[in-house]
Amino acid sequence: MGRNILFITTDQQRYDALGCNGGKIAQTPVADKLAAGGINYRRAHNQNVVCMPARSTMITGQYVRTHGVVANGVALPPDAPSVAAYLHEKAGYRTALLGKAHFEPAFDLQGRWFENSMARKDSTGPYRGFDRMELAMHVPVGGWHYSLWMMKNHPDELGGFAPLLSAAPGGDTGAPEVKYNPIPREHYHTDWVAARTIAYLDSLDPDDNWFVWMSFPDPHHPWDPPQDEARRINWRDLDLPAGYPGSREKIEKILGGKPRHWLDWYEGRFGNFEGGPGTFVPCKLTEDQIREVNALTHVENELIDQACGRVLARIAERGWESRTDVIFTTDHGELQGDFGLLYKGPYHVDALMRLPMIWRPAPSAKVAPSEVSEPVGQLDLAPTFCQIAGVPVPDWMQGKPLPVAPGSGRERVITEWDSQFAAIGMHLRSIYRDGYTLTVYEKSTRDYGFELANVPPALAPRGGIFDIRYDGTEGELYNLREDPMQWRNLWDDPAYAKVKSDLRADLYDNLPPERNPKLPVEAPA
Repeated sequence: MGRNILFITTDQQRYDALGCNGGKIAQTPVADKLAAGGINYRRAHNQNVVCMPARSTMITGQYVRTHGVVANGVALPPDAPSVAAYLHEKAGYRTALLGKAHFEPAFDLQGRWFENSMARKDSTGPYRGFDRMELAMHVPVGGWHYSLWMMKNHPDELGGFAPLLSAAPGGDTGAPEVKYNPIPREHYHTDWVAARTIAYLDSLDPDDNWFVWMSFPDPHHPWDPPQDEARRINWRDLDLPAGYPGSREKIEKILGGKPRHWLDWYEGRFGNFEGGPGTFVPCKLTEDQIREVNALTHVENELIDQACGRVLARIAERGWESRTDVIFTTDHGELQGDFGLLYKGPYHVDALMRLPMIWRPAPSAKVAPSEVSEPVGQLDLAPTFCQIAGVPVPDWMQGKPLPVAPGSGRERVITEWDSQFAAIGMHLRSIYRDGYTLTVYEKSTRDYGFELANVPPALAPRGGIFDIRYDGTEGELYNLREDPMQWRNLWDDPAYAKVKSDLRADLYDNLPPERNPKLPVEAPA
């Protein structure tokens, strides 16, 4: 018998969400125990800071520019390479994905893409190499399995969720997308995902080898956990996050030292429709609203940790613990008050790029616990699964198996951004190396992406401008040893000219060619 793989992902979770990564609020003993008994990667980065590109990298082991899903409106082709299919074909693994997939655009009420219609067709797969898929998103609307389960069994509870991407005020402070959800905890999607994972595991024979991707929709907005759990952390007791600069004057000074769309978003002149609600204006946030969002995020992180504990306990009960590898990570982070901002978008800083990533190898593998500070990426996950399964890493994967100890010699990790809207046309390329993060802003375009005029009225941004144009000379450079908050942009500092030049050359030396032709942007998100 070989080693099993439990792959756990969250959505929009910061590196410092976990106690083992310095988190002080949420209690995450399950993740902390995995880190203590495994490898904790201190510099894991995504290859894109929004959902679909990041998740497509995880399933393919490829750079964003290779698999082609450069934004949330670009569907991963059904025949794209899949590590799940590879493990099934080459090693006979049973495979499942329970929870959030999001390899295809989610705003798809007509069910154009199979992810969004499979539950309505009474299907659980196979699809993308997964024998079984039972899917959930952040709210119980649309045609996902969780949505239909809620509609059938608990229709009176559907109204308890906050509307996604609405920026609707709620909670105690009027914070955007905050709501105290009257739903019983066992009906909330976190516990549903864990329950469906356990049910799938219970369907397997003891001698089966399996690869199970357990994918939680939280702590992505809306911030609406079950109200019986939500008050376990009192937002009034929280300090503001360390990355929150303080006064509006200080926020504007910091953002003014960055490329234009930072300050313009904060003050409402730029609509960051690719990273959050189009109506959201960050400068209107109050400090108490930031506290309340953070409190509910911490609660959601605790509920995820407890759900993971239940699944791991079931694995132990089945006698699989000694031969099961567990990998825990997320797709991207959340600004969560840093710089006075919420949500995500074309903002390449640690809050969005730096990820929690933990690998607890199967005890039978006898791998010593360690911490690895060399940079790794999401494209290294699929090759790691291959190594665990004892099959060769295929040529179509561009990552390498994760190192299990310091001294790997890894030097860099690369993250990209390409706008999904032609009217915005931003293109960011970032490299982390030697304690620096450099982001190059390539010349803005208008010839690729979804036209804002075609966005459905219910989703269209209100207010804000979209004609911020970069000429290719702009950028960001941060010395993270001296400025971990990334408040001081060194791009134009003559003292860092050589560092900037070296990092820029290294970035472009290590970027693979772009997919040609590009995949089309087919939906607004």
